Amino acid sequence: MRFLFTVLLAGLAAASAGAADVFDQNHGRFGRVLTAFVKNGNVDYAKLKTDPAELDDYLKEIAAVPAAEFARWAEADRLALLINLYNAQTLRLIINHYPVKSIRAIGLLPGAAWRELIVRQGGQIMTLSHLENKVIRVEYDEPRIHFALVCAAVGCPPLRGEPYVGARLYAQLDDQTRVFLAETSKNRFDAATGTLHLSPIFKWYDDDFIKPAGSLAAYVKPFLPEAQRAALADPAQVKVMFTDYDWSLNVQK
Repeated sequence: MRFLFTVLLAGLAAASAGAADVFDQNHGRFGRVLTAFVKNGNVDYAKLKTDPAELDDYLKEIAAVPAAEFARWAEADRLALLINLYNAQTLRLIINHYPVKSIRAIGLLPGAAWRELIVRQGGQIMTLSHLENKVIRVEYDEPRIHFALVCAAVGCPPLRGEPYVGARLYAQLDDQTRVFLAETSKNRFDAATGTLHLSPIFKWYDDDFIKPAGSLAAYVKPFLPEAQRAALADPAQVKVMFTDYDWSLNVQK
């Protein structure tokens, strides 16, 4: 009996260990969604609405990860999942209401879309706003997430055509930041006037960028295109202005 009990315990331990390895850290399902429905940062929502199975399976896959298991993951793996979850759930939110011209048109009150209890993770149900502002921004000291989280608007950073993965997360975030800051309609440095034009994202979350770098200009300088970076000699002498934010849907034309 003692032998059988020992074997049983070993089997349960092995099963538990195996369960912890079930989640695909490469986020393959979401990768297939992005490949099929996203081009140049824009989304074919009409097509996705007719074929949401892979997206729904991915969201279920995330929801099934126990909180205790998630807590054991490396920080980069946890953050990659949460970024992907935000983006995937936003896609699901839009197709729930599609056709819609803007995420801000969802619901009766301003900001209603971000207050829907639709996000399932770690045994909890939360809103997109809670996921971003009470989980990601609070638990992970990482300003570059603002260029990875995409709220389905043209003014957002482009939706990356691949999922974020823990093994490459920080390189992906660096690249995503450079891509966003190279979009001259949203961000650019005018050397003639000494003016740094930035997306309103930098105004809404200014403390996230100023805290690690001292100023918005100092934060963005390393990520600007080479010519603008060279022209921006002294961040302390730069005047900052904010560009307009386009809330229209990031839909493929």
